[in-house]
Formats: sequence, structure tokens, C-alpha cells
Amino acid sequence: MVSNLQQVVKALKQGQVVAYPTEGVFGLGCDPDNEVAIERLLTIKQRPSDKGLILIAADFQQLQPYLDLTSLSAEQLQRVFATWPGPYTWVMPASARASALVTGYRQTVAVRVSDHPLVQKLCSEYGKPLTSTSANLSGQTECKTVEQVQDQLGSQISVILFGEIGERHRPSEIRDARTEQLLRQG
Repeated sequence: MVSNLQQVVKALKQGQVVAYPTEGVFGLGCDPDNEVAIERLLTIKQRPSDKGLILIAADFQQLQPYLDLTSLSAEQLQRVFATWPGPYTWVMPASARASALVTGYRQTVAVRVSDHPLVQKLCSEYGKPLTSTSANLSGQTECKTVEQVQDQLGSQISVILFGEIGERHRPSEIRDARTEQLLRQG
């Protein structure tokens, strides 16, 4: 299959919503600094804005501008870093740069450094993290193929990054970085 990575990056730069394969399901994403794009993503997914979104990145440096690391200990950060890159999402204190639509109007933001090669390439090419939520309408089954994304979301999204999801059968595990509390089973 021919790569359409540059087409996806161009769509992101234009403030569009895209779909892409992740570790366990297809994700929907957009530029985390573009409020209009985030609102469009939430509308497409039919997701309440107070639920928040995940930021997915190629490396920790991409996430740092969205985080307030002052309230995390070195031990807490080490625990997070030990799981990355990988299918582990951590809820961490948010910086002022993190959109309220991404944080769900909380003081925290969910973040992940993905080990999926296409997510890594996409975030690297784009130069920053993407918002990430499963590519499905709220309450519907998560999409695991390009065809399922097309069937469920159709023309509502601009472009789908061609590729396959990873080996996981579920969305990522989510934990609180300060307390280690499990928020979503992975």
C-alpha cells in the first residue's frame, strides 16, 4: 500500500481531522493547538467536550509544552518513562498551553508516547503531538481497519492514514501519573 503520510500531514496543517492506526484501534486526531479542529473532532465523534482527549506523540519532548511537570517527582516521571514508548497513557498535570477541550476542562491532560511506527512517523513529520481518541462514534465499536473507519465515519474526516493497527486488542491503558490509579483498563 502506498504511503499517504504527506497527505495526512498536509490535512493536519490545514486544521482538518484525520484518522490513523494506533496500537490497538484507529484513532481520530487533529492539531492540539487548533480549537476549531478540536471542536470539529468532538462533533464528528459526538463526544462531550468535558470527556477530554489524549495527546499522542512520537517522543516525550513533543508533549512537554502541554505539561506542568513541577508537581511530579523524579520517581513518578521514571514510572511513566518506563512504559514509553508503548500503549500506556498517563494523566499528568497540564500546562496553560493545553486546550480546555483537550483536558476536558481539568487541570490534567492524558498523554502517550506511542510505539506504533506510523504514529511515530506521523507525529515526527508533523512536528508535534496529535489529539487522539478512538475512531468511532461515541458508544459504537472502535474501528480496527481503514474500511471500518470509512463505513462508520465516512466523509466526516478528511483523510485516513493507510496502515494497520498494532497487536493490541484494546485501547491503551490509562493511569494517573501522580497516584498510579488505573483509570481505564488496557
